[in-house]
Amino acid sequence: MLIPAIVDVAAKNADWQTFVFSSLLTGMVGLLLSIAMGGSLSEGLDTRQTFILTTLSWATLPAFGALPFLWLGVGYADAVFEAVSGFTTTGSTVLSGLDNLPPGLLVWRSIMQWMGGVGIIVMAIVLLPFLRIGGMQLFQSENSDRSEKIVSRSVELIRLLGLAYLFLTVLCIICYIATGLDLFDAFNHALTTIATGGYSTHDQSFGYFTNPASGWVAVVFMIIGSLPFVLIIQALRGQPLLLWRDPQVRALIGFLAIVSLVLTVYLGVEMNFPFDEALLKATFNVVSIVTGTGYALGDYTQWGAPVIGIALLLKFVGGCTGSTTGGIKIFRFLVFFGTVRAHLRRMVRPNRVMSEEYGGTRLTPELSFSVLAFLVVYLGSVGVITLALSFFGLDLVTAVSAAATSVGNVGPGLGPVIGPAGNFAPLPDGAKWLLSFAMLLGRLELFTVLVLLDPDFWSR
Repeated sequence: MLIPAIVDVAAKNADWQTFVFSSLLTGMVGLLLSIAMGGSLSEGLDTRQTFILTTLSWATLPAFGALPFLWLGVGYADAVFEAVSGFTTTGSTVLSGLDNLPPGLLVWRSIMQWMGGVGIIVMAIVLLPFLRIGGMQLFQSENSDRSEKIVSRSVELIRLLGLAYLFLTVLCIICYIATGLDLFDAFNHALTTIATGGYSTHDQSFGYFTNPASGWVAVVFMIIGSLPFVLIIQALRGQPLLLWRDPQVRALIGFLAIVSLVLTVYLGVEMNFPFDEALLKATFNVVSIVTGTGYALGDYTQWGAPVIGIALLLKFVGGCTGSTTGGIKIFRFLVFFGTVRAHLRRMVRPNRVMSEEYGGTRLTPELSFSVLAFLVVYLGSVGVITLALSFFGLDLVTAVSAAATSVGNVGPGLGPVIGPAGNFAPLPDGAKWLLSFAMLLGRLELFTVLVLLDPDFWSR
């Protein structure tokens, strides 16, 4: 919070006081909690404590992150929504007139997404395999095999993750500056690109920038942010082929290429876009939606019903595990299709013994069931939230896309209200609270939160 305060001081903006007061209050509460709880968890965390700690951490961060918005006159529901969207890297916003907002506030939005992005990576690599959520046990290693080892054996991994994340952010800033962005825009957009967050400093998002090279830089770094960061570390250490050997990386790149090519042809034929413009807009928006970044290059909801349908489906996909992206994730689709294929083969040859694998690892019945359970609960959650939103008077397109984009941590929805050309400000406060919960639910991979609602979780 002191960083945007410094930015406001440099810009001679009086809002720096808001960030200083927010910083003092947050620091005081954190210090008191640290003193009160000091040493009580020195023996490590059990499974239940890990579930509780993970959920409460992600609920607490936005609660304090909302303080600067509150003191700058933003309503309570809007402030919490903006902070939750920031830390979960969803990118949905209730703020308009971004071009005229104080620079410190814009920087704070970017910093929230940047911090949330690295937090998501650590959670996915260290905690979720240990908690065995949604098939994440497939990526279990000695870093997460026992609860008391979570911290002690992961310190080095987290340090490397932080350095790689920082290096890619700085590299992204340099590339943006090279394409003509000023330092302020380059800094903010680099933070939200590598975090696949999508907050921009302009209402037009990337449509504000006229140089096509800026859009292509965003495409490259959005894809980088959607790759497994453990493999990115190994690539930076001289083993780049390990990235391509990962089945989910190959599937993601292939999927993005095919969908982008199809949409490019559509824009050229149906919308009469020149090839270079069609290729950039198609690739940019496909990558932005699939990775859950939420940037927009033009209002793709004006490109016809087929594009709207494709955009809705892409909101469910997501990137690779161990990345900053949301959504279902590519590896779960691979496991799901492998399980379905094995079932079809057994129907034809009931006595045939088959062993499905993922990246050389045998898919056990428990792992397959975990993935299938995640898919069912994911789609069910989108359905339930859609139904709940309809009680606030939202139309079907707005309700479905708002639910899908919140659970998937994608960003803008569809339709004239929450589409790429709008924002979430017109929604009722009750809908914003519900969507804030949906964003946290999706970011915590559903079961981390839902398990807390099971009475057996609290029984001794």
